[in-house]
Amino acid sequence: MSTGLQISGVFTNVIEHEGKSVYVQTTGPTALAYREKELVGHGTEYHAEGFGSPIGMLKGINLAIEDMGPRDLRAYDIYEKEKVTLEFEGNITVSGEIVTGTRNLQGEIVLIKFKNCTVTYKDTVLFQPEWGIYDMAVGKKITSAFSGPADVNSFDMITHVPSSTTIKAKVSPERQELEILYQSVRDIREEKPATTTLKEAFGAVSANHPNDWLLCIEIAELVYKQNDNEFLDKIINHLELIKVKRPEVVLLINNGLELIFEKNLV
Repeated sequence: MSTGLQISGVFTNVIEHEGKSVYVQTTGPTALAYREKELVGHGTEYHAEGFGSPIGMLKGINLAIEDMGPRDLRAYDIYEKEKVTLEFEGNITVSGEIVTGTRNLQGEIVLIKFKNCTVTYKDTVLFQPEWGIYDMAVGKKITSAFSGPADVNSFDMITHVPSSTTIKAKVSPERQELEILYQSVRDIREEKPATTTLKEAFGAVSANHPNDWLLCIEIAELVYKQNDNEFLDKIINHLELIKVKRPEVVLLINNGLELIFEKNLV
């Protein structure tokens, strides 16, 4: 989510409102993490039955919960031991007594714990007090999704047997080169020995894989941290060309760049 909170599980339900997801629900063992590290007390044993949470902004309030300072939180009664009713856009309502909150490294609230809590969508009850403590994820939007758990230690990935066997396709030379470039950029991110530099990786992907945008986003993030504005402009210009050729990825590219600049300005 936009706060960095990661939810790992089998997602079985999404409630939408005006084309946007306003509530997500997992079924079965679920784990919550931050920066690929499971949050203490939020593993699969605790969330054994699943996890559900609203997404988005509060109704009629332009400031997202994650962006609220202490004074804002107090003004809206989002405080420990306060009984509060939070009405989200999309007709999701969370009503209960706040027990505590969890913050990320930037001081943003990523999780709010309620007791005596009721969660509804219009006339449908999504959570009721008899079920125990309700943990509500905080995030104005989902920024990414990927296969597998955020923290591999959260789930038994060793004894798990896939329900079906995957037939692996032959990897083309082009695809193989692209995978090597991705690995090289990952190595640079993790400060490991890499087979190419960022400039070499960008030169290869822009020349040989002109439709691949994701690796360019990853390179842009690292270049932004290095304050190499000239190189960064070159990457952004290339991404603009991709947006013209591939309108279906315009939103993904824009969100990726927005996340880079927002994250590094905190």
